[in-house]
Amino acid sequence: VQLQASGGGLVQAGGSLRLSCAASGSIVNINDMAWYRQAPGKQREMVARFARDGRTNYADSVKGRFTISGDSTKRTVYLQMDSLKLEDTAVYYCSHDLLGLPIYWGQGTLVTVSS
Repeated sequence: VQLQASGGGLVQAGGSLRLSCAASGSIVNINDMAWYRQAPGKQREMVARFARDGRTNYADSVKGRFTISGDSTKRTVYLQMDSLKLEDTAVYYCSHDLLGLPIYWGQGTLVTVSS
């Protein structure tokens, strides 16, 4: 599985961005995909993901502001980020699980939120 993330950039606090992650490979299933982020000096954390029951899970810090969605025909997952805060500044990565673990990773896209 290869993952290509895009859509990062510089945005003012309160603004919005939409990240995209295009997947390729023979075992792609967008329900096995998720978004993570890693801020400077911090550990990588899960931001949003699909669950096997069709629901979505979000980190508490982004609930109500971020929305994960996907297009299986395009094999692409999106992360709509609204009401961005300074603390959302991070490199955002998309991932694809294998046997329940995030094994495959995209290259990351930088999101910088300014005041």
